[in-house]
Amino acid sequence: MIRFATANWQGTGKEGKGHLTTQSTLLNKAQYSFSTRFENGVGTNPEELVAAAHAGCFSMKLSFLLVAAGFTAENIDTKCEITLDNGAITLSHLTVSAKIPGISKDQFDAVVADAKANCPISKLYNTTITCTASLN
Repeated sequence: MIRFATANWQGTGKEGKGHLTTQSTLLNKAQYSFSTRFENGVGTNPEELVAAAHAGCFSMKLSFLLVAAGFTAENIDTKCEITLDNGAITLSHLTVSAKIPGISKDQFDAVVADAKANCPISKLYNTTITCTASLN
């Protein structure tokens, strides 16, 4: 399977602007710029998209692992915070809260650790990945 997205950039790094489009067109010429990346401008930025990818991938992997362990999640909420420091992504922190009937805290912690280490996006990163997990 191959998926793609495209980026277009015009101008300098600071004054320029660009747009991103995904294969599905969910993002269709979504605006990004210096101000959306390093300030509070309206639009998206690479780190926000990386965070969305990690949160989504982790949540799906967690769901698969739960089913393999004999559990079905009623709900999984995952937030991912990406830290960009001195030109490098230095941390991806996942915060997950889940409602899973019948699972023990130890079982939950084990599948969370597995998902954190083995979701495809985690495997892609060359950075520190941390996780805080709680059961509802």
